[in-house]
Amino acid sequence: MSNERLAALSAAGVSIWLDDLSRERLNSGNLVELIEQRSVVGVTTNPTIFASALADGAAYDEQVRELAARDADVDSAIREITVADVQQACDVFSGTWERTGGVDGRVSLEVDPRLAHETEKTIAQAQDIWKSVDRPNLLVKIPATEAGLPAITRATAEGISVNVTLIFSVERYKAVMDAYLTGLEQALANGQDLARIHSVGSFFVSRVDSEIDARLEKIGDEALALRGKAAVANSRLAYAAYRAAFSGARWDALAAKGANAQRPLWASTGVKNPDYPDTLYVTELVVDNTVNTMPEKTLDAFADHGEVSGDKVTDTAGAAQQVFTDLEGVGIDLDDVYLVLENEGVEKFEKSWTELQDTVRSQLDGAK
Repeated sequence: MSNERLAALSAAGVSIWLDDLSRERLNSGNLVELIEQRSVVGVTTNPTIFASALADGAAYDEQVRELAARDADVDSAIREITVADVQQACDVFSGTWERTGGVDGRVSLEVDPRLAHETEKTIAQAQDIWKSVDRPNLLVKIPATEAGLPAITRATAEGISVNVTLIFSVERYKAVMDAYLTGLEQALANGQDLARIHSVGSFFVSRVDSEIDARLEKIGDEALALRGKAAVANSRLAYAAYRAAFSGARWDALAAKGANAQRPLWASTGVKNPDYPDTLYVTELVVDNTVNTMPEKTLDAFADHGEVSGDKVTDTAGAAQQVFTDLEGVGIDLDDVYLVLENEGVEKFEKSWTELQDTVRSQLDGAK
């Protein structure tokens, strides 16, 4: 039986994606269960998720032995292992992909985070991942760094569906949407079928509160009333920007040719502060035509006690903007907040990639 709370969230227009993937989850049938019982219609991955899966699971032993037998190097082994998992997950979601006309049933695989500031290498790897996975329901994850923006345009122009990750500020989100729209315009000129190109913009939520809350606590008592408000307000402003970007003459011309809007995806929705409700970044961001990618802990929490009380985002931009006016009023440097968050985001994924390399190197050595 489908969980009623998650089914209600889905009925409100929120696509529920799981922020996790492992071969054990695939082989055990757990992912199928989540699709059938928890309204899950997609999966996101990142280097941290794969590092954890490979460190904890014996499900990779056979493939690791085969890779070791032919002397595969570490990076090649990582690519083959992650591609195999993503291909299998794409196949599991193929029915969802068909049923939703390609909107859902999506699985994401990230380019090497060490390339976050190198446009041409990011483009080359996005092309390679797209060809290697060879599934129409793949999303290639490209970071929303300044170097990532032209890579988003180029990949889109070539018909690659992209999940743009590590978006923290509304201004950067606007640049991401512009990069996608430019890519669609180039794809149209290249003769691509726009209807086959899909994209999401992964707007990070909880990390905004974590960073701003820490700064508010240093300011003192007069600032504490603003704790826990920035992340939801930031996301609501992002949604208003999305509505503006995908309306008007530029968008109408593309939509007439079959183009799909780049849906907002709420990422990093696990609540990090135990003082806040553990479903905060799901409940407060319910709005039609969005994605919420949740770690399993958050998915379980919402299944147990989450509430859907209608659209919580549309027409909230005014109140959301006031939160940021108040934050600036107590001395929060928002530009610095977003710069720190982006740099930390890239660094965390680079660290996870190094951990992933170390794990695979150790497993390859142990299999020889």
